[in-house]
Amino acid sequence: MDAEQAIKDIISVDIFRDAKLKENFAGRPFYIDYEMLHMLVADSWKMRVGGLQHGSFLLAFYENEESVHEALLLRVLKPVKLPTDVEVISSMVEYYKDNLKTSGKDSKLDDFTRYEFSFSGLECRILGTFYKDQKNKICFGADVENFYSANNYSVYKSRDKILEMIVNFRDGECISGSEIDERIGIVRYSSSRRFQEKEEVPVYVYPKDFLGKRTALFGMTRTGKSNTVKKIVQITEKISRKAMYKNLNESSKEIEPFTKDGRPMYPVGQIIFDINGEYANPNMQDKGTAIFEIYSEKVIRYSVLEKKDFKVMKVNFYNDITEGFELIQSHLSDDSNYVNNFKTIDLTLPEDASDYSAQTRYKRIKAAYLCCLYKAGLKPSKNNIQFKGNADLNKIVQEDGKINPEKGITFEEAINWFSTIWDNSNNPLFAEYKNKNGHDWIDDNLKALLIFLTRKTNPGPDKNPNISGYLKLREMKDFHTPINEKPFDVEIIEALRARHKII
Repeated sequence: MDAEQAIKDIISVDIFRDAKLKENFAGRPFYIDYEMLHMLVADSWKMRVGGLQHGSFLLAFYENEESVHEALLLRVLKPVKLPTDVEVISSMVEYYKDNLKTSGKDSKLDDFTRYEFSFSGLECRILGTFYKDQKNKICFGADVENFYSANNYSVYKSRDKILEMIVNFRDGECISGSEIDERIGIVRYSSSRRFQEKEEVPVYVYPKDFLGKRTALFGMTRTGKSNTVKKIVQITEKISRKAMYKNLNESSKEIEPFTKDGRPMYPVGQIIFDINGEYANPNMQDKGTAIFEIYSEKVIRYSVLEKKDFKVMKVNFYNDITEGFELIQSHLSDDSNYVNNFKTIDLTLPEDASDYSAQTRYKRIKAAYLCCLYKAGLKPSKNNIQFKGNADLNKIVQEDGKINPEKGITFEEAINWFSTIWDNSNNPLFAEYKNKNGHDWIDDNLKALLIFLTRKTNPGPDKNPNISGYLKLREMKDFHTPINEKPFDVEIIEALRARHKII
């Protein structure tokens, strides 16, 4: 059957006309409220409709008024007790005690007892209501606006084209099965398929079903969750190929994510957080169907470890100042005063580029912070650092003043420069600076960093280190890489915009 004919078949389905067939009758309700419905079912009815599987869809039609077109969409949950169950069970137990056969050709049950034993109760959740509006159009509401006495309803099982319409139902003018859709699979209520072998009801994915929405997938172990995720990735890729524009760089005044017929406006990038490595690595079950193999030209794999064909998902602490410092703040659990002071330093780049004083202080504080990283063993991508010092201070560090950070110095020289400045912070030069400028040359931010760098809470060349200081940053080596020129989060966003799949 071609797609055009399939669409015509779906359009022609009217649940209020086609669903109430005798062979689909499943039972009668005896209790109903806004959320639940309890119904009477019989073994013969269940057999005739191909079983009432857990989770199967039923329709409860209101039948008291011919002019009212309303049906409650139900989902089978579990058995429920009937008012007559006590008597039935009591009678059944008596037969068991007398060792009488109660089933098959040799059954000792009389016709009336067999008839009574065949009934049971079923609890169903009410998912919503199908109804016809004033334009005679079938609509669906995800609640119950009103309900009547239970005796006014009859319940039918949704099968074939009716079931297809329900699982693919959409509000508006969009018809399932069109060229915009992608078929993702078939309806399957249970692993056992004795009753379901003859039925293959297709399920279509509409772009708006997944794109821009939150989708949760639940299931027991070994029930196909991972494979379903792979199918979703594949379906999303197929949908992405139908985008109106091929990339985000194409000039367009359109700001809506979808066209009027539901086609995505732009290609779709995908990101998979693969905690167990089942999508990023091949395994025996895949046999060439792993996502990174199917879309090898579009997949970019990241790992926190250095592995072949993987990008390293680490931070270059020297380039990504803000991201790196946030990681440090989250990992430093010590509540010591000097640690708290270090965690509160401000490494934000001043917004005003013309504020020379603020820019100078920022570069100095940044340099001291990078020196702490260097001392902790985090390898820099280049051994050069530059910041504005002071000619008089340079002479304190070295008599000839040749260690001039303004011209660029090595990290070892910078560490020596800052350490010497801290040890000599009682020099009259600093008091004169404060009297002249109204604030300390070594402000609170720089002080917290120098304490961390020198491991001395009190300055002085005769003082010995009395705290851990930069040693606390050694554990951050596992999160650092000197390789990245660009933060991995920026790389990932750019790759997603280019329609890549990130694992």
